[in-house]
Formats: sequence, C-alpha cells, structure tokens
Amino acid sequence: MGDATRLLEVTDGKTLTMAGARLVVVRGPDAGASVRLESEETTVGTGAGATLVLTDATVSRHHVSLQALADGWLVTDLDSTNGTRLDGRRIRAAYVAPGDKIQLGATTLRLEADKRAVDLALSERGSFGRLIGKSIAARRLFALLERVAPETATVLLSGETGSGKDLAAEALHEAGPRAAGPFVVVDCGALVDNLLESELFGHEKGAFTGAVSARAGAFEQADGGTLFLDEIGELPRDLQPKLLRVLERREIRRIGAIEPRAVDVRILAATNRDLKVAVNQGLFREDLFHRINVVSIRVPPLRERMDDVPLLAEHLWREQTGDPHEVLPDALRSAFLAYHWPGNVRELRNKVERAAMLVRAGRYTDALSGIGEVRLDAPFPFREAKAAAIESFERTYLKALLERARGNISEAARIAAMDRVHLTRLVQKHQLGKR
Repeated sequence: MGDATRLLEVTDGKTLTMAGARLVVVRGPDAGASVRLESEETTVGTGAGATLVLTDATVSRHHVSLQALADGWLVTDLDSTNGTRLDGRRIRAAYVAPGDKIQLGATTLRLEADKRAVDLALSERGSFGRLIGKSIAARRLFALLERVAPETATVLLSGETGSGKDLAAEALHEAGPRAAGPFVVVDCGALVDNLLESELFGHEKGAFTGAVSARAGAFEQADGGTLFLDEIGELPRDLQPKLLRVLERREIRRIGAIEPRAVDVRILAATNRDLKVAVNQGLFREDLFHRINVVSIRVPPLRERMDDVPLLAEHLWREQTGDPHEVLPDALRSAFLAYHWPGNVRELRNKVERAAMLVRAGRYTDALSGIGEVRLDAPFPFREAKAAAIESFERTYLKALLERARGNISEAARIAAMDRVHLTRLVQKHQLGKR
C-alpha cells in the first residue's frame, strides 16, 4: 500500500510519529460515529471495552482490531460471529489504507486519513531490566514499561511465545515501588485444575486428600509484592470467577478455610492468546478480561525488531563463551539475520547455545545449518563454508518456490521439475512446511 512506509516514522530520535487516521461509520445503526486512532491498537465491537463501541446487534462484542505496524494498518477479525469483510471480501487479517471500507455485520466503516499525527514516546535506553534492544519496537516497549512501572495498576502483557513477556514482568516489578517485596510467578498453563486452585489460594490441613499440612498460596506468598500470572489465557473457566473475586475484594480464602485473608499484591498477567477472541468464544470471562486489562502492553515478536538480532545474539554468545569481549562470527550473524524466528528470543537463545557448542567442537557446518542464509566469506574452512552455502541456497530457493506455488507441494514439484518425495524431504529438512 502506498502509505505503508510512512505510517510510523521516527522524527527526532525520541518520538515515534504515527500518521493520523480515523474510523468512520458510514453505514449501519451508528452511522456518523467515528473514532480517532490514537494508539497502536484500536478495537471495534459492542462491548464496553472497545475503542469504538457500536450498537449493531450483528456486531460481536470484540469484533475487529486495527493495529499500527511498520507495514501499515493491519485489520484482524477477532473470531467474530458474522465475520469481517474488506471491500466485500471476507478476511481473517489484511492491511488497509485510507479509503478502504470494512464491513462488520450490518455496519460499514471507512478508514480516513487525519491531518493530525500521533506522537508516541520512545525510550532513550537500550535496556529495561534484562530486556535489551535498540530497535524502534524495543524502545517503544521500554517507554511503555517505564511509564507503568511506578504505578500499581494491573498490567496485561500480550505477545507470542518466547517474545520476553516474563522478562518484561520481572522488569516491571524490579523498577516499581514493590521491588523490595516478593515476585511470585504462577504458570496457569502448567498445572492441572485441582492443583492450580491450591497453588493460587492455598489450602488448610486436611482440606483434601494429600493436604497433610496447611499451605499458603501464591497470593499470600506475594503479599507486599507482585504476583505474575503467566499464560492467564489457560486459566480454567471454573477458576475464573474465583480469581475475579480475589482481584475485586483483595482477599483470598484458602481451600478448606472459613475466614478470608486480606492480601496486598500487584497483579501482572501475560498471555500468548488474544483474550478478546477467547471472550468471543466463551472461553474467558469478559468481566475478568476487563479487570486484568487495565493497562495493556504488547511485547513485539522478534521479526518486528530484527535490528536487535545481532545485539541479542552477541549478548547470548558472550554468555555461552564466558568471554565478555567475544565477537559473534560474521557467518552466524548473517545466518541469524536471514532467519524468520518463529520461536522469538527463546529460539534465538537456543540456537546460539547450540551454535556455540558445535563451534567449540569444530562442527562449523552443523552450527550454520538450518538457521538462514550464510555469507560466502565466512571465516571457516572451505569444505564447511561450501556445505553451509549449499544449505543456504536450498533454503532460499525452497522458500521462493513454495511462495510461488502457494504452499502446494505438487505444484512446487512441477515448477522445479523435482520428484515430489524428494522435495517433501527437503521442505521437512529446512522446516518450511505449514506452521
């Protein structure tokens, strides 16, 4: 789209300027209503928490979101009942430009340019806690974290698995007024239902089989500090009203106890799911969503902050080698920059750890394979560099081939004049199949 490259620009080194835009209702019960897009995400629906609240009964409570990205405005359907259409075509997600019309049920919206740009703060720091980065996306994240760290408001951290939500939560605690208090983590997706309730609220002796002694739960353990509820989207439906009650009353009742206990904790939560979609699907209570979504911060995936890959990789490389002055080999740097990082920073850490181990063992080809494109001037023996270059060629060729064939292996084999079985093995080898 023509405006994509100008949607987000850094103006003075300290400010990210977002091109001005408005959503205008041009058809439907709310015709004439509009909202200015003033943050990185704007939501539309009939729910009270939407940025643009509609009254159209054919529109879901959380129907669609518009997200400001470097490539433009990304409109995403939130698993709505009646779907979302862009100029008449049903979409799951698509980029939109000023002038485009978006249909939600009986309502039609139009994205319009607004002369007034929106200024978004950027941090001047290159780190926040154990998070590091100098990219625009990282500095924007740090600015948001810096702003909310001194507060006591509940924060919901969203983002893909491995993007660093846990480090963001830890950094918020350490930079906040409760830093001297405990930081307690509960992974809501790692425990079975009956254990999770005890983990959160504790139990009295004899409350159930195996309860041989009384035990304080996470809320009591975090008293005076911070409780981090990781992967809160996995919280069982029957526990959600109990958690909501605790968040509203700031008191817990241990399993088997009669009297409640007051608790003073700051709540941080994280999820790799879009909870607005979970609300639409009936998997997550809307009242609980609003209670934990007081401040929402999105942790960007690594592919949106590729400028940070060399910095992160070298930091992790030095951790592995134990030498604070060790330089990441150019071949690995190039390979890491060519990779798409579906597993984000966690995957980068694993690949750096693996590469360091293989380089120490002299297995240079293995260290480079399966990461991405490789520079031909890599400082490795000819045989290893040649093998790595072949690996890089195969991966680059296959990616382009699959894109041309739209993921159809049979069509890709025909275009490449290759045996389908052999092509399938190569695709599996380079992990290029559907994700």
